[in-house]
Amino acid sequence: MQGSQTRTASAADSRHPRRLLHDMLLAAALASAMLAATPAAVADTGATPATSASPASAKPRPAPAARASAAVSTVADLVARLRTRAAASQRSPAVRADYLALLRAQGLSEQQLPYPDFAWLRLLFEASRDGGYWNLRWAITDREPNSDAIWRQWQSVRAPAPDRATAVAECDELSAFYAVLARLGGVGGVGLLWPTSNHTVAVWSRPGPPREARIVVPTTLIFLGRNDSFGTRGFDPWKQKRIYPYTRADIAPSQRLPPALAAFLIAQADRYADASGLSLQRLRELREGVLKGSLGAAEAASQARRQRDALPAGAQADLAAYAHFIAAMRGRGPELD
Repeated sequence: MQGSQTRTASAADSRHPRRLLHDMLLAAALASAMLAATPAAVADTGATPATSASPASAKPRPAPAARASAAVSTVADLVARLRTRAAASQRSPAVRADYLALLRAQGLSEQQLPYPDFAWLRLLFEASRDGGYWNLRWAITDREPNSDAIWRQWQSVRAPAPDRATAVAECDELSAFYAVLARLGGVGGVGLLWPTSNHTVAVWSRPGPPREARIVVPTTLIFLGRNDSFGTRGFDPWKQKRIYPYTRADIAPSQRLPPALAAFLIAQADRYADASGLSLQRLRELREGVLKGSLGAAEAASQARRQRDALPAGAQADLAAYAHFIAAMRGRGPELD
């Protein structure tokens, strides 16, 4: 978003098909539960093995792309599968550690900031942020502060690749996209914050007691440092008098998604959802460089390998995430190691 005039996105669309969404999410969730009851579906969660391994021996787990594309055909299907994956990520020690760190930093209790809601919003954040593992890329577009253009771009994606963006959008579009998915997954209170007149981030508001909490969700790192992440204090969410929940119906839950795209989105969540915020931040930085053309894929793989080799052997989820990233990038250019 550029320009000195602040644009608002607080107007609600009263025609939003809440009942349809509820029914579709329920049906999709039941289907996901049936799949999860089988041994094959358990393997699809991408859960990290309990056994330890050295960084050199860590290998990427196969992604369930074919099964994901068969199970996911609509936006509602996608949300249901991602909610199931977010629930599984709650068992990750790294995700739990990030949650407890956020509670301490914000002075909040688990009752005020429920762990399942955090796991869902964390997964969406790491996936949909600029340079995140869904390969969304920030650029100035001067479009309206909604996610319509992202969904339109996704309709044309037929062969996602690790070194190509699935959509290009500005900060307000990315923030609206995040808020839409958060709400479709059952977590409300996510709206838009304008920390400056020409920049937008998302904010997750939680009611008290003892007081309202506002968690900044930086969908880009514009005006922030390279290490700012979910819950950053780099922007003051109280600078804006009210955070209006984003309620515009940018996409219909019944909208169909290209099969290859659906498979990619699910597989990426399976690969990365259990990793620590620190490792995902470092991988995001490498991925962003590749998507923007400032870093070659092979060089990104080499840098990722050096970072992986410095990880402790017990960091299984992080080791697996790095292994997936390295394997994906090595397939896009010459070897440099």
